[in-house]
Amino acid sequence: MIQRAFVSRNIDLVVRAYLVYVRPLVEYNSVIWSPYTIQDIEATERVQRRFTKNLPGLRKLTYKDRLRRLHLPSLQLRHLHVDLVWCYKILFSIVETPTEDFNHAQYVCLH
Repeated sequence: MIQRAFVSRNIDLVVRAYLVYVRPLVEYNSVIWSPYTIQDIEATERVQRRFTKNLPGLRKLTYKDRLRRLHLPSLQLRHLHVDLVWCYKILFSIVETPTEDFNHAQYVCLH
């Protein structure tokens, strides 16, 4: 939809639109629904894979090469980063976690 909505074919502008409008939707509350199964990870990654493949001049590159060229991390890496930040906040009491939930949070942080 982004590529249909924007007349410009400037890759930087289209990627910026993706980062502003699409990626937040894919990453929203990922700490809560945390895609940990291979199916869930691939489903979320498919969004970014399809977007980058449709950019002009990048179709024939591999997904990793497209990410490298666009200076984008994979969504799986971003989910991991958010999970680690959340674990840090729990372990250092930056966020309040009810004690009955802490064992689950500790389990999530360690796995």
